[in-house]
Amino acid sequence: MREPVVFLPGLMCDARLFGPQIADLSRDHAVMVAPISQGERIEEIASSVLDVLPKRCALAGWGLGGVVAMEIIRRAPDRVTRLALLSTSPLAETPQQAAERDPRIIRVRAGKFDDVMREEYHIDLLPPGPYRSEILELIYDMARGQGPECYVRQCRALQRRRDQQGTLRRIAVPTLILCGEDDVRYPVKRHSFMAELIPGAQLQVIGGAGHFPMLEAADATSDALRAWMKQPLVLR
Repeated sequence: MREPVVFLPGLMCDARLFGPQIADLSRDHAVMVAPISQGERIEEIASSVLDVLPKRCALAGWGLGGVVAMEIIRRAPDRVTRLALLSTSPLAETPQQAAERDPRIIRVRAGKFDDVMREEYHIDLLPPGPYRSEILELIYDMARGQGPECYVRQCRALQRRRDQQGTLRRIAVPTLILCGEDDVRYPVKRHSFMAELIPGAQLQVIGGAGHFPMLEAADATSDALRAWMKQPLVLR
């Protein structure tokens, strides 16, 4: 029996982030999206996700969702049959990176939510393309749906995140590392580093895409996820 696929969206995003992949994979897999909007620590968010996960599933996370996925497989490796990490990083935030979030949190609480979202997800995260503006507007619409308090919680979680390099070295399931060729937030080099840490991981770089390959290059991303789902499972 094919295991279900669970998607974990990223900072201020919802199921629409994976809309094309949900439509594609749901033709022959059970697919669900787990929210990551509760908790001010990655550990708390992971606990809330584990409460709703199937007993065993394929887990795919983008951005903050990838960070949560790493914590889930660290804590409950028996629940994850295969892992996909998209446009993310296993590293803890540096003190400088963590400190840079505080002024944004203050501005969000002062009513500057839309301005902060446009800085958080700026246009340079996508290379020039015919749907660049439409994708960004979708991202902003998802953010508005999540709301300011969700942003504060998720920022706090990112500030306090642990380094997961040791977790990656212990992963023993089919793993896909996927990123856009032109991602300026988490460049290809960072994803190559992740793939080297995980035994047997496959790196997929999506040409012509930036930070949102699921939307910028939907078909190529779906094809990569289908190939990942076809990899033989590891016997435990």
